[in-house]
Amino acid sequence: MERVGLIFLDRPSLAEQVELVRYAEERGFESAWACETRLARDAMTPLAAFAQATSRIRLATGVVNNWTRTTGLMAMTLATLHELSGGRVTLGIGAYWDPLARNQGIRRRRHLAAMREYVTVVRRLLNMETVDLDGEVVKVQELRLDLGEGIPREPISVPIYIGATGPRMLEVAGEIGDGIFHNFFTSVSYLRQSIQWVEVGARRAGRSMGEIDMPQMLAVAMSDDVEYARNVARHDVTMYLGQQPHIGKASGVPEEVIQSVHDAMGGWPPREGGIEEAMSLVGDDIVDLLSAAGTPDMCRARVHEYVDAGASYPVLCPLTPNIREIIDAFAPD
Repeated sequence: MERVGLIFLDRPSLAEQVELVRYAEERGFESAWACETRLARDAMTPLAAFAQATSRIRLATGVVNNWTRTTGLMAMTLATLHELSGGRVTLGIGAYWDPLARNQGIRRRRHLAAMREYVTVVRRLLNMETVDLDGEVVKVQELRLDLGEGIPREPISVPIYIGATGPRMLEVAGEIGDGIFHNFFTSVSYLRQSIQWVEVGARRAGRSMGEIDMPQMLAVAMSDDVEYARNVARHDVTMYLGQQPHIGKASGVPEEVIQSVHDAMGGWPPREGGIEEAMSLVGDDIVDLLSAAGTPDMCRARVHEYVDAGASYPVLCPLTPNIREIIDAFAPD
């Protein structure tokens, strides 16, 4: 495949990530993404480090949310990263999730309007406009970017990719997104369905699907020991079924399995040892449904299924520690 991306969850160390992104650039990868998962690491700091270590690879958030940063802070941060990276930054943004948002005192509401308004304001700020908006959720007055001394007041190009899972948000993404960042731990059948929802939104906005980039994030556990690879993947599949059950439901995981995993974990955050206990409830069939786990050939074949189903290209999230081997196995032809 010609286009491949790399993304990190909460592993390995940031110093190792920098070296791996440098290596991925050498091997021809198109993009490097930083997750902002749970409260492990923010996404912006790694991108700044990646920018300093590379010269070509695109740098993206995969994803941040539209609640914990104001529109002004987001636009200012993107402008700073744009300057640092020489214009290689992409914003991947999603609607966040409970209970993590709720536990921080954030009351998410009017999700579709909130995303539309947030993206609109950030875009206009990056276009060097002075923005006034009395929206349903986002409210700004006479807001504009100042930029650093000596930086010309010219529009800053930062593509905005919306990380959407639900049907209505996928439609909104089709209307307003430069791209869709498809979530990992979702099935091929779900990807096919999600593209149909994106197309509904695109048609409503008078857009062609060819205008919308659609990378697919994919969890990869690669080893010649298939049982080991599946067990590594099983841990994170289990965690995400308990943490974000809507993703599993969207992919066809039986609701009774999701509920059993939730109960065994003790809710979210999980009790100590809860993920490990719940892993026994997640069979190989579910691991294979939601990830690419197994030998290099098995992983490549699985990733190709998503591309064949309509993803623009895969963004690989390594779960096993042999990340350089995974980069080599998927380096563009």
